[in-house]
Amino acid sequence: MYRSKTSFSHIKLDHRNIDDAPDADVAWGPYHDIKDSPKHFWKGKMGGSHRTVWTASAHIITAVIGSGVLSLPWCIAQLGWIAGPIALLVFSVITFFTSSLLADCYRSPDPVTGKRNYTYMEAVGANLGERMRKICGFTQYGSIVGYAIGYAVTAAVSMVAIYKSTCFSKRGYGAASCNISSIPFIVLFGIAEIVLSQIPNFHKLSMLSTIAAIMSFCYASIGVALSLTKVILGNTGRATVGGVEVGPNLSVAQKTWKMFSAIGDIEMAYSFTFILIEIQDTIRAPAENKQMKKANLVGVTTTSVFYILSGCIGYAAFGNEAPGNLLSGVHDPLWLVNFANVCIVVHIVCAYQKQILLTNLTVSSVESWSAKRWQTSKFITHEYLILLGININLFRLLWRSLFVVLATLFAMAIPFFNDILALLGAIGYSPLTVYFPISMYIARRKIKRLTFRWVGLQTLNLFCLICAVAAACGSIQGIIKALSVNPFS
Repeated sequence: MYRSKTSFSHIKLDHRNIDDAPDADVAWGPYHDIKDSPKHFWKGKMGGSHRTVWTASAHIITAVIGSGVLSLPWCIAQLGWIAGPIALLVFSVITFFTSSLLADCYRSPDPVTGKRNYTYMEAVGANLGERMRKICGFTQYGSIVGYAIGYAVTAAVSMVAIYKSTCFSKRGYGAASCNISSIPFIVLFGIAEIVLSQIPNFHKLSMLSTIAAIMSFCYASIGVALSLTKVILGNTGRATVGGVEVGPNLSVAQKTWKMFSAIGDIEMAYSFTFILIEIQDTIRAPAENKQMKKANLVGVTTTSVFYILSGCIGYAAFGNEAPGNLLSGVHDPLWLVNFANVCIVVHIVCAYQKQILLTNLTVSSVESWSAKRWQTSKFITHEYLILLGININLFRLLWRSLFVVLATLFAMAIPFFNDILALLGAIGYSPLTVYFPISMYIARRKIKRLTFRWVGLQTLNLFCLICAVAAACGSIQGIIKALSVNPFS
């Protein structure tokens, strides 16, 4: 399942360089950016950084914890009682380590007095050059498109769960007439997102992030509480040290593929590093890097404890039969399960608007570039009043609708959220969470090749790359198998 990632990338800054204006050296002296002048030096892109370690920690926690937590019992089931919790711990330590390295990249070249980098891509460009910045951007854009597909699948799964549980309560559990395809719900979700995306300034409503955070904590907590209740009542499944056992219905190869996919799911659960620069920009100066490292420690530790509790309690409750979505394995009390699924749908709707359509560069950069390229085109720039207070821009209507339609079509073709989640984890975790922060650290510290520190960092890079390749293979194999058995389910 997927979770929302709170982002501040929709807030734009007018970068003015010393070379952009005459007599700039007289006006600003050695400061190469207007925002790095003495007057603005300690003010962030948010118009005056004023957040503390605790508010930054809260941003991290709410950005990370989401519906992805509901897939962790399934991950533990594939890996077992020993390897499962160890994998969660290992990736939490790696994420904290690389996040700490990234905290020093908010300013460059000096982590305290250097020029600000307001986005992850800016930090990569400042430390590794334009070529790596483009590669980073391509990876981020690909991940965002993947999230759009994943959000559609996740929302549809929850809507199907609500429909089935309501139908079962009327016709009896397991009634064949209650089975339904997820395709209509994916289409319904896509239509809703197209309509909402056309509401002017909808994404600027601060309540979107607040609602998303509340919803994520609601359904995640409900999932853990229901699992704990199942354990207390003694109605548990069979859990083993090695996880799901090889037998007549599961070959060694199939178990291996599922283990690889589970690693990808866990990687996806920790794929949030690329939003940390934006969060750091909200921290009160000076010494943002030191405060951000403390915030990373609090945020990652809190998240990891919640993940381990959710994964282990869920596995203890369901054993080797743990479902891919924790809530799909619980049917009582019906109202609480349905409420949790409603929370997921509301969360995904808010996240899709806030992060996919209106605050990420994949969508907004096309709109901004087109407006600058064709400034006199009414199709691109003109707003048409259709109702009181509601305007429609034809290009925005076409472009955002096209984006949603394409993502919806892909979601309809591969509505297998566990495998999609693993693939996204494989694509995003290794480069964005590990490779780029480590490479920036090596470049900033000028660490020489084949030194002890260089070898250690590159070994970590290689380990995460191997995990990513394995997770990608496992997820692709799962998607191919699912498509061959039940395409467009």
